Amino acid sequence: MVTPQSAFPLDPLGLGAGFAQYFSGRPLVFRAPGRINLIGEHTDYCDGFVLPAAINRHCLVAVAGNDQAVLRVRALNLETQAEISCTQFVRSGDWRDYVAGVFFALQGAGFPVVGCDLLIASDVPMGAGVSSSAALEVALVQAFLAAAGAATSQSAIASLAREAERAFVGVPCGPMDQFISVHGQAGHALLLDCRNMEARAAAIPAEAAFLVVDSGVKHKLTDGGYAQRRADCEEAARRLGLAALRDADEAMLARAQLPPPLDKRARHVVRENARCLAGVAALEAGDLAGFGALMRQSHESLAHDFAVTCAETDSLAQICAQTPGVFGARQMGGGFGGAVLALVDALAAEAALAQICARYQPPGARTRKALSAPSPMARGRFCHEQRRTAPPPQPVDRGMDAGLAASLAKTLAGGRGGARARKFADP
Repeated sequence: MVTPQSAFPLDPLGLGAGFAQYFSGRPLVFRAPGRINLIGEHTDYCDGFVLPAAINRHCLVAVAGNDQAVLRVRALNLETQAEISCTQFVRSGDWRDYVAGVFFALQGAGFPVVGCDLLIASDVPMGAGVSSSAALEVALVQAFLAAAGAATSQSAIASLAREAERAFVGVPCGPMDQFISVHGQAGHALLLDCRNMEARAAAIPAEAAFLVVDSGVKHKLTDGGYAQRRADCEEAARRLGLAALRDADEAMLARAQLPPPLDKRARHVVRENARCLAGVAALEAGDLAGFGALMRQSHESLAHDFAVTCAETDSLAQICAQTPGVFGARQMGGGFGGAVLALVDALAAEAALAQICARYQPPGARTRKALSAPSPMARGRFCHEQRRTAPPPQPVDRGMDAGLAASLAKTLAGGRGGARARKFADP
């Protein structure tokens, strides 16, 4: 995977100061976080339930208008730059589609977007299942709106970011990733009903920590597997006479006898929705062992019913689950690689991380490094790795001597009770 790097401190002031090295004008800087999804995978586009939380990794975008019909973009992580026309969308098949897609999604919605200079930096790892694309999209929506002197609601920002990915990047994603990047709350996950967009906060117990462990297998949702799984779910719902698999239950599936693989796809969605609701109850009761068991069941379902895991994530999830202090683990994200999420006793997190790193050997040669940063979303440390395709970058904080690079996102609860349901919709 590409290691996020920046020539400037990854904070608004640092990026804003560095803007002058590439562009003129006085920039504004916007930031949006990545996310973890505690449980509820491949349910969002089925009108189901998900339980994401924002993390302490962010994408930052510095922006200033340039009085031209062009977007001039410098992507520090990729050490590249581009000029993108403001008059016609042309798909390039790479990171430029996200920038152009957000611009044209806003333009199509009637916002008076203008040509801009953009400096982008991020420490949200790409291809690891923590929604680096959604963080970029949400930050870009805010940046383009500000450059145009326009504004809209938080819910509209999330919807516009999602539309960019669906219509211009070509990923038929559900609403979760952009939603949590906009609405994430410190110390909490959000139980999101993807049908009516109602959400309520669920406090993460102070005793809990989450490890996001990169398998070393980069996933890419535009490759087609993700779209096929969504098509399978839509076809299963059609055969059942339902608007979405959210409305199915076990008895209905038993009567319908759907053909393979639709039977397995539908079974995963029905049971994953149930696991998501049970997971909220376990969190609010402080039952970490119970939540961990649900995570293990989720991984088995993703492997056998939804067929989106791979040998590396299966092995890594098993290693995590066998490690003392870990309650449960599962593959996270769209699948076909990426990261494994592990729930661990906060007091055992350091030891568990060391053991997991020592046991799991990712494919290919790697350079390992650790990054750390404070965050209003989640506190902790993020470590990741890079292929040896270039001279290894210098660590920002400290090197790791062994094993896989991972993320320790230790979230501190601000209380145990869940908040009242809130509907996130435009006024």
